[in-house]
Amino acid sequence: EVDLEERLGELDLRSDSDIPDVPPPTDSTPEILKRALSGLSARWKNWWIRGILTLAMISVFFLIIYLGSFMLMLLVLSIQVKCYHEIITIGYRVYHSYDLPWFRSLSWYFLLCVNYFFYGETVADYFATFVQRREQLQFLIRYHRFISFALYLTGFCMFVLSLVKKHYRLQFYMFAWTHVTLLITVTQSHLVIQNLFEGMIWFLVPISSVICNDITAYIFGFFFGRTPLIKLSPKKTWEGFIGGFFSTVVFGFIFSYFLAQHQYFVCPVEYNSETNRFVTECEPSELFQMKKYSLPPLLQAVLGWDTVNMYPFQMHSIALSTFASLIGPFGGFFASGFKRAFKIKDFADTIPGHGGIMDRFDCQYLMATFVHVYITSFIRGPNPSKLLKQLLILQPEQQLSVYKTLKSHLVEKGILQPSLRG
Repeated sequence: EVDLEERLGELDLRSDSDIPDVPPPTDSTPEILKRALSGLSARWKNWWIRGILTLAMISVFFLIIYLGSFMLMLLVLSIQVKCYHEIITIGYRVYHSYDLPWFRSLSWYFLLCVNYFFYGETVADYFATFVQRREQLQFLIRYHRFISFALYLTGFCMFVLSLVKKHYRLQFYMFAWTHVTLLITVTQSHLVIQNLFEGMIWFLVPISSVICNDITAYIFGFFFGRTPLIKLSPKKTWEGFIGGFFSTVVFGFIFSYFLAQHQYFVCPVEYNSETNRFVTECEPSELFQMKKYSLPPLLQAVLGWDTVNMYPFQMHSIALSTFASLIGPFGGFFASGFKRAFKIKDFADTIPGHGGIMDRFDCQYLMATFVHVYITSFIRGPNPSKLLKQLLILQPEQQLSVYKTLKSHLVEKGILQPSLRG
């Protein structure tokens, strides 16, 4: 035991340059693709592999959209777990020679705890009437935050008990590694689901804008790229960055026009406790009702039009697309710096030509936060449906008190006649 502690202490004094490299990922390209593209140069071979797999992923994504909101939530959860696994695995591989006790077990335990907290909050928020009908769930929801804290506290104590003498610093490194990974993956995926409940359009337009920017920036960079953009990512060029920006704004504007015409995409996602299904039926808000806008004089001279009919949401889509193309890529640059720090090319080899799942979703997490902040700052107002659900779970005397207060308020405002007072 003493020898182990001494060896761990010596390892803890290593410099960053001495940290063991992560083994390079293996080539997971299907053999049939390798044979079909064997005559091409490495550059064009990568182009075709990326293109084919991109089309396949987009096709699967459309299928999941067709299957509905619940399947999209499961997709977000699956991506979150996979991204978390890829980042934690890098930490485990880098520090595997240190024999850190309980590192992987505690990492997955904390993932379960944080997901229990966030998804429990979602259930309490959006499934109140469903919970009210099931006594076994009422206890879990009533004491949800206390249970969540107790679970986390258990993991915290387990971490403290796992500390090894002369090896504390590295263990705290990995403790921080786990929590930063939770911040990047779990909290952001929770915001994605929150955006989805506002209406599928708030989920699809941001995600599709990031995907469009990624594809078009790659295409413009591949064919026209000459000027390096940032040292962290040598393959990124100004030509690709600018071409991706204009393409994404145009795509977002047109894509929003088609989505805004359908209730399925614009109505908030709500759970119907009577049918036990998610529903997207409503009277579309003003954001999704066609309006006439006057064009600026310059555009009138160029286009020859005085006015144009469009959905107000299309104006918001410009803001979303602009963020996706100008700020979103910095999530990718951050990921590139992270990978360079650990001397790896990709987070994993899950998707041939693309790398890991995290390689494809590094910009999406940043986008999810922006959309959530954008909705709460500029879009969201009082939600009568959500308020009604909260009122229905109150005790009868509490409901009566709310009723009397509301009635008195409406009478004072002249909305109800004084003769209606009880």
